[in-house]
Amino acid sequence: MSELVTGEAVALELRPARLPSRALAVLLDLAVAVAVYVAVTVALMVSTASLDMAAQTAISIAAFVLVLVGGPIAVETLSHGRSLGKMACGLRVVRDDGGPIRFRHSLVRGLIGVIEILMTFGVVACIASLVSARGRRLGDVFAGTLVVRERVPVSTAGFMPPPPPWLAGRFSGLDLSAVPDALWLAVRQYLTRMGQLDPHVGWSMAERLAADVAARTGAPAPEGVPPAAYLAAVLHERQDREARRAFRGGAVPGGPVSHMGDTGHIGGTGQTAGGPAGSPPVAFPEASPVLPPAVTPAAPPVAPSPEGRPEASEDTPPDARPGTGFVPPA
Repeated sequence: MSELVTGEAVALELRPARLPSRALAVLLDLAVAVAVYVAVTVALMVSTASLDMAAQTAISIAAFVLVLVGGPIAVETLSHGRSLGKMACGLRVVRDDGGPIRFRHSLVRGLIGVIEILMTFGVVACIASLVSARGRRLGDVFAGTLVVRERVPVSTAGFMPPPPPWLAGRFSGLDLSAVPDALWLAVRQYLTRMGQLDPHVGWSMAERLAADVAARTGAPAPEGVPPAAYLAAVLHERQDREARRAFRGGAVPGGPVSHMGDTGHIGGTGQTAGGPAGSPPVAFPEASPVLPPAVTPAAPPVAPSPEGRPEASEDTPPDARPGTGFVPPA
């Protein structure tokens, strides 16, 4: 990683291209340029067969200069530092301050490239690239340019680490209303990029951010807790509250109530459900099991007696016999 400082005092982190990728890009560019040069030479030989030897030699030299020297210069100028080989390898030529190159930069690189690449078969360019700390050849040194990588490996820069398990829920009662959004954004950016920072720089930045958060919440980091872990726990608590607030605000009034508690788990005592925006949560008691109603067995039918009174059978209970005042159910 190379840090360049622009004219506006902005530090740029660029990845200089190394010798293997640059050599592959140069080979691809040379293959295309030689193929075009051979096609142009054959076409000129056929069209200038009637001319004398001196005219044919002058035309051949002009074709060599235009195709093998002028062609790469024009392509780099028009494409802002991306030739065909560099596009295939994910490289680009930029200025020392990170800006796009112009015609003068491409001209100096192309003219010196004839000597260190074409006339020496790339030996001088390879040695200069190996000696340079940023992999620059002589053409880059004299032109004030740098070849950088545009396609970099995917990293975990956007991943925000979770807080330690032993800190989860420890700041649930913390008042976070006084922390501004700009400070939350700075904390989030630090947590997503702390793996790329120098350990000493990252530690000092975490201490400064933790002090700012503690000054607005009134609760400093507990003893023995690293500042990065403190920031991760506080930011996780804030995101958890925002998620619960968004869930409650999105509930439909009058709709089915979900037994979802503040912690997002199902069941339990003291469960709450969201109502309309701004309304307090409604507490639901713990549901008791509902038992089905007991079924009373029906009494067997009683046959009527000749006098109109029902006769007692063997299965008739004693309290249902005639004269006991028992009234059978309807």
